[in-house]
Amino acid sequence: MTKTNLITGFLGSGKTTSILHLLANKDPDEKWAVLVNEFGEVGIDGALLADSGALIKEIPGGCMCCVNGLPMQVGLNTLLRQGKPDRLLIEPTGLGHPKQILDLLTAPVYEPWIDLRATLCLLDPRQLLDEKSVQNDNFRDQLAAADIIIANKEDRATPESAAALTLWWQHFGGDRQLQHTTQGAIDNALLDLPRHNVAELPASAEHSHGRGEKQGLAALSLPAHQRWRRSLNSGQGHHACGWVFDADTCFDTIGLLEWARLAPVERVKGVMRIPEGLVRVNRQGSDFHIETQNVAPPDSRIELISAVNTDWNALQSSLLKLRLTSGD
Repeated sequence: MTKTNLITGFLGSGKTTSILHLLANKDPDEKWAVLVNEFGEVGIDGALLADSGALIKEIPGGCMCCVNGLPMQVGLNTLLRQGKPDRLLIEPTGLGHPKQILDLLTAPVYEPWIDLRATLCLLDPRQLLDEKSVQNDNFRDQLAAADIIIANKEDRATPESAAALTLWWQHFGGDRQLQHTTQGAIDNALLDLPRHNVAELPASAEHSHGRGEKQGLAALSLPAHQRWRRSLNSGQGHHACGWVFDADTCFDTIGLLEWARLAPVERVKGVMRIPEGLVRVNRQGSDFHIETQNVAPPDSRIELISAVNTDWNALQSSLLKLRLTSGD
């Protein structure tokens, strides 16, 4: 049986960073796998996890439980039967609802395959100050379904967010664990704690499947001889736009970072080729984190998510002007 953990959390809470930390600190003799789901279709998290040493399967383009759970079942079966990992981490989209996923993982068909352990939910306590997040069904149900709450980004906490977390915990914490951390530094021992929170969750009234069924299990890729491609997706009251560029396209470093910092959206995530190698961009609101390496990525991918209609054409036009190499 494969030890399995669901790692949930709203947009920008730090799920992928936490998974990278867990993978970096795992037992080197164990084989781990990650089933990762993204709201958009370009597959940013898959690119971020590509060098982690884990087996990766991507389900882009909406909630992984779309089409009666078929995309998730296909990815899950592939990892379990072909990969035979010692541990499986499942990262749903930050806009996903946990009920359908937990229902599938606890279904009788998976009893011989899956040893479901604690569900962890990443929380940026500052989100508790945002009424729109607090009123979001998925935000509330991700927290309700968790066995362990990880209060992440402690280095960004404010007195107001700390007070909001204390108040929330008094009302909703129950007998669960609350862990504080920075940059997703989760103790791997938490993964082996048992699952005990079996709260009955309602199906989300806002649940929608986006367009994930069109892309299946493969993140957006480029046809032969096509230099770049754009993809749009919407659902759960949010809109996403992502771009993929071929390996020959390189971007001006300073211009790209300013573009990502100033884009009028809530979420920016990307792995892009620059003259110095690659840059990883991760922005949630005004929190902006970058990381560079002197190796070139196989392609460039960047995605923006907004809760309001955005002029994607204008953003695209300014992004294309930052290319240092000629392209169509």
